[in-house]
Amino acid sequence: MRTALFTAILLILLAGFLQVAVGLPFGKPARTDMDDYFLAHAQDQAAANNVVTSVVFDFRGFDTLGEATVLFTAVLGVGMMFRKLKPGEEYEHD
Repeated sequence: MRTALFTAILLILLAGFLQVAVGLPFGKPARTDMDDYFLAHAQDQAAANNVVTSVVFDFRGFDTLGEATVLFTAVLGVGMMFRKLKPGEEYEHD
């Protein structure tokens, strides 16, 4: 009885999430004034033919640098966590 109730609740939640996902308009984003600004001024201000490249590296350069720093730090941390110990080296315990 309990398993059936759990399964029913799970299916209802899953159906609700799917309804939200299916109801979203896909491929038809709302256009804003900012989009038009980037399309009109990207080549003049950033000297780039590719609008996406100009937005990522020129208009949002510091944001991109921050994201790259976070990604590098995460990869470095995981690499250090899973590195092999050298012969004679031990883990430090506090």
